[in-house]
Amino acid sequence: MPWIRARLRGNVVYARANDAGAFAAVGGRVEVRYKPNDGKLYRASPSNLEVIDATLLPDDTCGEASEPAARAAGAPAKSSGGKSGSSDAVPAGSWEAWTDGACSGNPGPAGLGIVLFDEEHRTEISEYLGHATNNVAELTAVLRALERIPAAQPAVIRTDSQYSIGVLQKGWKAKANTELIASIKKELSSRAHTRLVYTPGHAGVSFNERADQLARMAVATRGSSSKSYPRKTPAGAVES
Repeated sequence: MPWIRARLRGNVVYARANDAGAFAAVGGRVEVRYKPNDGKLYRASPSNLEVIDATLLPDDTCGEASEPAARAAGAPAKSSGGKSGSSDAVPAGSWEAWTDGACSGNPGPAGLGIVLFDEEHRTEISEYLGHATNNVAELTAVLRALERIPAAQPAVIRTDSQYSIGVLQKGWKAKANTELIASIKKELSSRAHTRLVYTPGHAGVSFNERADQLARMAVATRGSSSKSYPRKTPAGAVES
């Protein structure tokens, strides 16, 4: 089965296609690769993919790969007791935010979603942003998370946007969204105990998936909402 080049939330990927050049979905998901031979396979909804080059590429363009193992039940990462060296480790007492952005048309109606954990609560935020690009939605989701977290509070903010990680932490030169990026970097510079961490999108990580749902809900309803729940779900209850 061939591949085509596509854009997924600001990232250029390889996506499975049929012989007509359309996305080949199995069970509602399309197999995608961020890199052709890194051994990592992901899946995405066709609605989140945009064709950027319909040229059919042969099956062997991408090598064998397997899906990353998702964190059990999508639970927030446990504290490492201060151990460094793991991007997944969350220092004791940290708040944790899962952020995502969505856009219909890119640019088009855009929204963001956040699942935020403090020590006692889980807060779900869905915000409609009006007409914007997907990158603006992803960046604004990070900014909104920062606005919700006290400046002195240790925190980990997780995003599936490689673009956001690149322009905010890796020194990528931004050609657009410069004012928004500058404001986020200024906010981050005053927070010595806040980290941004990349998490693969559409890899079965439940809180990343939930942030995506909240972002898409904002786009679909053209509305915003914020709801808080006890952090610990009662025994036998199911988190939505």
